[in-house]
Amino acid sequence: MKLNTLKPAAGSVKTRRRLGRGTGSGLGGTSTRGHKGAKARSGYKRKIGFEGGQMPLQRRVPKFGFKNINRVEYKAVNLDSIQALATAQNLEKVGLEDMIAAGMVSKKDLVKILGNGQLTSKVDVEAHAFSKSAEAAIQAVGGNATKL
Repeated sequence: MKLNTLKPAAGSVKTRRRLGRGTGSGLGGTSTRGHKGAKARSGYKRKIGFEGGQMPLQRRVPKFGFKNINRVEYKAVNLDSIQALATAQNLEKVGLEDMIAAGMVSKKDLVKILGNGQLTSKVDVEAHAFSKSAEAAIQAVGGNATKL
C-alpha cells in the first residue's frame, strides 16, 4: 500500500454540484435560486430573527426584570452534611479543602453554611459566609465559625 494510491471508500465522497454551468448541466439558468427577488441576488443576507415581515418573537415578548451584575452566588452547605463529613472522616476542623475532597463543593465555589440539621460534636468550620442560625449552632457546641 502506498500513500499515492489511497482512495476514499466508494460512496463516501459526494461530488460538488456545479451551479450555473449552462443549461446542459441541468443546473444552469437560475442556478437553483428561483426567479428574481432578493434571495436570487448575490450578497443576499437575511436579518437574524427576521420572520417575513411578521413582528419577530423577540419584539412580541415583553421585557421584564433585570440581572444584578453585583450578585454573589454561594453554594449552600447545611450543618447536617458538615456533621456527616466530620464523623465520617473524624475531623475536628472542616475547611474548604475537606468539602472539595468530599465532593460537596467545587474548587471555584463560594461556600455558605446554612443552619439546617444538628451539630452533635465540636467542629471548627471554615467557609466564605454563614447564616445566623448556623453560626449560633456551631458556637453552641463549642466550635468556631471562621469566615474566609
